[in-house]
Amino acid sequence: MESARADLVESDDDGGSLVVRGVPVADGSSLPVLAGKGAERPSIVWQGPQERLEALGAAGTITADGRGRFEAVRRRAAALFADREVPAELPAFARPRLFGGFAFHGGTTDRHEEPDWTGFPDAWFVLPAVSLIERDGERWLTASAVGPNAESEAERMLERWQPRLDDGTDTERVPPGIDGRRQLPERDAWTAQVEAAIDRVEEGELRKVVLAGAQSVDLQESLSLPAVIDRLGATYPDCVRFAFQPEKPGAGVFFGATPERLVTRRGPTVETTALAGSTGRGETEAEDAWLAEQLRSSKKDRHEHALVVEAIRDQLETVAETVETGDRAIRKLATVQHLQTPLRATLAEGVHVLSLVAALHPTPAVGGLPPDAALSAIREAEAFDRGWYAAPIGWFDPAGDGSFAVGIRSALARDRTATLFAGAGIVADSDPDAEWDEIQLKYRPILDALR
Repeated sequence: MESARADLVESDDDGGSLVVRGVPVADGSSLPVLAGKGAERPSIVWQGPQERLEALGAAGTITADGRGRFEAVRRRAAALFADREVPAELPAFARPRLFGGFAFHGGTTDRHEEPDWTGFPDAWFVLPAVSLIERDGERWLTASAVGPNAESEAERMLERWQPRLDDGTDTERVPPGIDGRRQLPERDAWTAQVEAAIDRVEEGELRKVVLAGAQSVDLQESLSLPAVIDRLGATYPDCVRFAFQPEKPGAGVFFGATPERLVTRRGPTVETTALAGSTGRGETEAEDAWLAEQLRSSKKDRHEHALVVEAIRDQLETVAETVETGDRAIRKLATVQHLQTPLRATLAEGVHVLSLVAALHPTPAVGGLPPDAALSAIREAEAFDRGWYAAPIGWFDPAGDGSFAVGIRSALARDRTATLFAGAGIVADSDPDAEWDEIQLKYRPILDALR
């Protein structure tokens, strides 16, 4: 397959003119990333209730490391977007955007060997060379190129890829199946971790900390990304389904279906959601309603949720002119129910979405309080590398608008192995057995998609 790769942008001074070309295409068409035909790297899938995107190749790539990775990405993106030519007839949703994500911990040197996050640096964003985007009943194929020959290169790529679109009808979308599973940590070690965290909360060192577990599964066949995305879309249509596969040889694919929005910025308006406190789904409507009521009245879950709402509101107030907190409600997913509270803010002028991401990550829903003490506790306790798990993933555009989710209900797959991740919030009255059951419940979305 011919490459869709163009020049990379790795520093503030590289790049050149950015040119985008696009054409409307028929419904049902798909790029090889979801047609199961050996799509090239990098590849990206981003799907939600309002939008579906598949993308291949890189017109530009931005990477950054360390604690300053958010600002470094913003600065380098500004250089990439500074000189751009976009046809007036191209819909707003088909205009250039950078897609990617960040590592949960930035700049750490004590990373564990497993899982292997090769190709997933502290920050990685791609301006796709070829994108297929569906929104508001329209579907567009776009091609982007950077450099002195960008216009002719973008037009050539568009001509090359348009006849290669696939309707996916010949794709065998069969999940890989699972042979065996291994827990990290095992249950006894998990109990010890939770008990140690509870002690630190009772001593006043922490108010809350989110401890994560990992489950490694052996796949019967190599991962079928089309099959997994199809299954996640059918079961979790209101969640953001995503897949990121970097270009570096040996890199796996990070994928999932996250229910948690970190932040969305549209001009001066910012929306985010506090999602914390969990229970299962019932087998009958009556049992389901009973479980929801237990969640609403749970002192532990309400306390955990209130900490998250309070922290997000405090973080937004540092950059916003106004912040409004909505009503707490129950968010029902296929296997779990959560307490959820929406928040809406009006920004002061000139605040980029990446500045919001930097301010909000990690929320207490995936980190803890106080933030620095919680992050230190996580590093000490967890026996695996979180990588991009529970970190910001999403997109942003030249105007500084964008949308980011939290990379939960997710897994990293490579060859015939997948590592699934799940976390539980630990507060003073947490029970290790109940928290163990909670993370097992949170593995289920990915397990069900794989088997």
